[in-house]
Amino acid sequence: MRNVFLFIRRYANFIFFLVLQIIALSFLIRYNKFHEAAFMNVAGEVTGKLDEKYNGIEYYFQLKRTNEQLNRENERLNQMLRENFEGTDSSKRMIVDTILNDSLKRIQKYFYLRAKVVGNTVSSQANFLTIHRGAAQNVKPNMGVISSQGIVGTVVNVSENYSSVMSLLHRQYKVVVKLKKGGERGTVEWDGASPMYVTLKDIPKSAKVSTGDTVVTSQTSSLFPGNIMVGTVLEIVDDKSSNFFTLRLKTATNFFNVEYVYVIENIQYDEQKRLEDSTRKKFQ
Repeated sequence: MRNVFLFIRRYANFIFFLVLQIIALSFLIRYNKFHEAAFMNVAGEVTGKLDEKYNGIEYYFQLKRTNEQLNRENERLNQMLRENFEGTDSSKRMIVDTILNDSLKRIQKYFYLRAKVVGNTVSSQANFLTIHRGAAQNVKPNMGVISSQGIVGTVVNVSENYSSVMSLLHRQYKVVVKLKKGGERGTVEWDGASPMYVTLKDIPKSAKVSTGDTVVTSQTSSLFPGNIMVGTVLEIVDDKSSNFFTLRLKTATNFFNVEYVYVIENIQYDEQKRLEDSTRKKFQ
């Protein structure tokens, strides 16, 4: 306390001068419209810049919560995609028990579950992702996995709360896809070279394909809804000894920074697989 009084005593004249200056400026601004307007403009600009800096800092610390909200919204919107539903035969009366329907009486085929990526490799020949969803959340093997950008892979192993996903960047991974423009189907696989590129094989040379064309999932896939992004055509290899093109694709999903994915449940998968298996056995 003694130091405070000593400070005031030492700088009393300067403090008194500052007080008089503040009083004089307040009178000048209050009773002079021009100076008042100028002061308000400067004060508004300074306050705006401070608010902008504060909002930027606050936004940075809220990124995690914002990201969570966006992923929840994407999950909700994905459930509403047209590709998730299949129309029924309107000429027949159909009683539906446990399968979800929309207002147009279309049967929902796919259901989306949001999941966080907690492990991911891109540098080996057999790459996997680990996601924080498992059997407790009804995740099972043979479920497709996508990101907000495109396909990621397929669930191959499940524990109580975690799942292993075979990445598109796995030498054994294959998926049926199609050219969005012409509809010709082929098989995508990875050659083990760059994590940014995959190979599309078995596209007939009758197909009209050019660099920049979009490649999407096919409706014939039991793992993914149709028209999910796979990649874009980067290079067309014309093998003279074959009737098919080999296309080099740039993957839609950036596997270096994928953080959130969606596990896709084909609600009708078991029924389809039982039918296909029984048909193969019957005609073998």
